[in-house]
Amino acid sequence: MKAAAFDYLRPASLGEALALLATHKDDCKILAGGQSLVPAMNFRLARPAILIDINDLDELDHLRADAGQLKIGALTRHAAFHRPVVEGPLGTLLAKVVRHIAHYPIRQRGTFAGSLSHADPASEWCLVATTLRAEMVAKSARGERVIAASDFFHGTFTTALEPDEILAEIRLPIMTPDWRVGFYEFSRRAGDFALGMAVAAAKVEDGTIREARLGVGGVGDRAIRLGALEDQLVGTPASSDVIDSIDRIAREARGMIEPSGDIHASPEYRRDLIAASVKRALTEALA
Repeated sequence: MKAAAFDYLRPASLGEALALLATHKDDCKILAGGQSLVPAMNFRLARPAILIDINDLDELDHLRADAGQLKIGALTRHAAFHRPVVEGPLGTLLAKVVRHIAHYPIRQRGTFAGSLSHADPASEWCLVATTLRAEMVAKSARGERVIAASDFFHGTFTTALEPDEILAEIRLPIMTPDWRVGFYEFSRRAGDFALGMAVAAAKVEDGTIREARLGVGGVGDRAIRLGALEDQLVGTPASSDVIDSIDRIAREARGMIEPSGDIHASPEYRRDLIAASVKRALTEALA
């Protein structure tokens, strides 16, 4: 199938783009990479009357470390993360995660911000943003607001963005060298959507875990931060003794999720998969 008829607009400035959003709101969609939007339009699952192409907006095309944060502009492509974009654990983690996102051609066009705005429950970047407590900068003609990742994702394909807002920037906390990170994802084939995945990070000082981040994705209507299990990790020695703790936490993670079944996996299978994913991500980070 082909997309329904639409008007195509290509603003020359962010101010012009925001004015268009303020005018048309629900009748329009933002086009950056288009790797999710265009297929949805072709299947008539999305039928915007107006497409606003933001690819000329240089003020949205940035990726920089500033004030302890990695600031990712709306036009930053997935492919930018093929190599570490910042020194230390965060750069290492992002470079590892990006290899699991679709296929190489898609990563050349798709954007980090587009993935978050689309809010697919199986999105690797949604999991990273949720687990690492990212901040989302939404802009509109009315002004700017900063939204915590915990408040941004409302469910499958649903976010806190208002119809006249654009996700202009994502801010990830930069990890100091004493953080350790791990990631594991399972999919049927390379490039497929994740059936289950986990991100783990721990700040280790004097051989003891002082802070922890743990999240899972691909098993509900959004990525899930396992805050109670993060608390259990704090104070644990980061040594060979941590293996017993990892096994226990993986079992507890299994019981904390309520996945639905589909043609790809049953709820029971997904629970087992999350336990294995949490164990592997934590083991990579700590063992």
